[in-house]
Amino acid sequence: MRVFVTGGTGLIGSAVVTELLNNGHSVLALARSDASAQAALAAGAEPVRGGLSDLDALRSGVAQADGVIHLAFSNDFSSIDALTQSIEEEGAALAAMGEALIGSDRPFVTCSGTPWVTGRLSTEADVVPTDGPVGGRGRAVTAVLDLASRGVRSSAVRLPRTVHNEGQGGFAGVLTGIARQTGVSGYPGDGSQRWPAVHALDAAVLFRLALEQAPAGTAWHAVADEGDQVRDIAAVIGRRLGLPVASVPVETYGPLGLIFANDQPSSSAHTQQALGWQPKHPSLLADLELLQP
Repeated sequence: MRVFVTGGTGLIGSAVVTELLNNGHSVLALARSDASAQAALAAGAEPVRGGLSDLDALRSGVAQADGVIHLAFSNDFSSIDALTQSIEEEGAALAAMGEALIGSDRPFVTCSGTPWVTGRLSTEADVVPTDGPVGGRGRAVTAVLDLASRGVRSSAVRLPRTVHNEGQGGFAGVLTGIARQTGVSGYPGDGSQRWPAVHALDAAVLFRLALEQAPAGTAWHAVADEGDQVRDIAAVIGRRLGLPVASVPVETYGPLGLIFANDQPSSSAHTQQALGWQPKHPSLLADLELLQP
């Protein structure tokens, strides 16, 4: 299958591109810069020049492909306004690609976050939030899944709070970055809240399986670790970086603060049973042991 991938040079996307190529697919990768284009070529993909806001480039990529995997996001969490702009940009991109796929029966795999449900693990049957600071992403992904009724084999891979590789990535990566800046490995509240996680190489397998197998309108959970307590994550970061570990104000994490403070464990039992997905790579806490001061 010839697959158009957005975000193909990021931590998750690069793993997805390699997984696709290693399993007989060819890849067109959206590339917004010369460096990204060179990285795509080096990985074995054909670059499609343009950014997520370049809707014509997105339509061109879709027109050349047998299927689409969307992973790109600006990841600017510096303020509510910046986050809102990133979400709006992604929503417009998803709408443009989805419109180009209508009636084609081609697969369209997008990503979102696992939902959180008070008092229990979230499952694939739970809906993603459509209000709050990231509600716009939930609305955009829901619209993609609704394309199932319009001749698109759409699906969503829901990613946990940390997608990691060699100690980098996700919410744990944010904790690490702030720890390096402030000299304290912090966590919000009492740190008992749980975050799910998955290794990027395991997540990449699930994106491929969804592309190849997922029925239209379905959501899947890329969850390996159902929920590590945040104070345990911070403890490993602090030990590896030689820093003290302590609770810090939720405002430390900007617009993501309230999300960081939530208990949000998640399950992938249905995904593993239905698609035969089996995570095999190191857990988050084991992967964080690779951090260097």
